[in-house]
Amino acid sequence: MKKFLNKPVNLVAELLEGFVLANADKLKLAGTNLVVRTNPKSKNKVALVTLGGSGHEPALSGFVGYGMLDISVPGEIFAAPGPPRVIEALRLANRPAGVLFVVLNHAGDVMTANIVMEMAKKEGLNVKQILTHEDISTGPRDNPDERRGLVGALPVIKVAGAAAEQRRSLDDCLAIATRMEANSATLAVAVSGATHPCTGEPIATFADDEMVVGMGQHGEAGTGSQKLASADKTAEIMLPMLLDDLKIKPGEQVLALLNGVGSTTLMELYLVLRRINQLLAEKKISLARSLVGQFLTVQEMGGFQMFIARMDPELLRLWDAPCNTPALTK
Repeated sequence: MKKFLNKPVNLVAELLEGFVLANADKLKLAGTNLVVRTNPKSKNKVALVTLGGSGHEPALSGFVGYGMLDISVPGEIFAAPGPPRVIEALRLANRPAGVLFVVLNHAGDVMTANIVMEMAKKEGLNVKQILTHEDISTGPRDNPDERRGLVGALPVIKVAGAAAEQRRSLDDCLAIATRMEANSATLAVAVSGATHPCTGEPIATFADDEMVVGMGQHGEAGTGSQKLASADKTAEIMLPMLLDDLKIKPGEQVLALLNGVGSTTLMELYLVLRRINQLLAEKKISLARSLVGQFLTVQEMGGFQMFIARMDPELLRLWDAPCNTPALTK
């Protein structure tokens, strides 16, 4: 493992210090290393809060800013933060307009969130939760609790954050987030593993000519190993699975998002997007919007997450609404 690190015990604190320095116009630290907006929104707008492990930069703290999150609670590397820091964030965000608490479906995150929601209820905080679980490789659509939350959290946060900026109610923001989540599907492919930056231990290992479709955010096993394929062939393997899961029909509009998970280059991702557009055109499905970049990473892991969502006119307007965060600006 070759990384420019200092003492592992200080890694997250030093990471956050540098992260907010690099984005001081948008972010600052508050309380016990909570990442918050430099210029907070008014109390008559719904606040958005999330939690998640560090080591996935720019996620999730990179989604903090105008039009998206108000507070991110970063944990240690690949680990959920404990309940005390998360309830601190919900207290800080609490307001008459309410707080939407966005949680990705991973065991540690959900365990913390469940404890925190009980604490919030006892304290009378005005909080409602949405769980994102759009990874199609880990469970059927009719059993969403088995599905992991991957990069699909970004579109959910984007549309709900836009609704919040429009002074929509907490119930409206939750309904919009729920509709976005329910119409989303993600599938990941990995071609090389990563190392844990604190221990140097490999997260997953691969043969030189191997790729694994369905690999999880932390190196969890995928649906099966196969020979490394071209950009076009990989798109041809993955996209039909996503369209089938969502039951997308000719004439519908979709958002496609390609999230590089660490070492895969933009060049490769643009090749995949090109083929996605061709395949959708053949099926008479409209690629209404697309986004390519590195948003939710796994250190130096090679591969990407392919996200597809069915879009309606309101979701498209909210997706197009202005935002200003380290990871996404419109």
